[in-house]
Amino acid sequence: QAELGKPQRNCYTLPGFDFSYGLYIHRTDGGVPEAIGHWNTVKPRTAIVQKMPRDFITMNRGALKAGYTTAHEFNLYYKAKDIRCKDDKYNRFKKCPPKVPADFTYGITTRPCTPFFDLLQHRYKELWMEQQRALTRAQRVEKKKVTKGKVCETRTTFLRKHPPPAKEESFWHLPRLEKVGPHLSTFPDRDARKKAFSA
Repeated sequence: QAELGKPQRNCYTLPGFDFSYGLYIHRTDGGVPEAIGHWNTVKPRTAIVQKMPRDFITMNRGALKAGYTTAHEFNLYYKAKDIRCKDDKYNRFKKCPPKVPADFTYGITTRPCTPFFDLLQHRYKELWMEQQRALTRAQRVEKKKVTKGKVCETRTTFLRKHPPPAKEESFWHLPRLEKVGPHLSTFPDRDARKKAFSA
């Protein structure tokens, strides 16, 4: 029963001070004496052989070379020669290491030292100015060559070479009479009408 005048205790009693919490694992290897006295080697794991899918491209090529054309013959060929895809994805020996010389040094080459003397003397600005001057001179020489060999074309010479098309003279008509056909036909037949209009 609960103690009189005190709240009810709803917890467990803890073990003593000599109790160790957690999971105790007993040693199974024997420690250092067992390791010194015996040679317990780890057995290698057997690799799980994965069944690769069928290589239908190679089998179809072989069936066509053999002269098979129907689906039944193809199925018989598949049963006779079951060719599987090569496992190149998981093949560790597919790519061989690259051949490098004996004195090859791995890593990134160090950056060359900054030429502070050129920076203090504004050497880069002078080089850039020289390049711009050389470019301007070359452009001037090219422009002179173009202007010497080419004759300037004016509006008159252009119109002589390419005359504008002649304007077709159009007479003004009433809008309500634009699409009205003829009421009378004075020609005996269509051929005579075409002949008269062509003349």
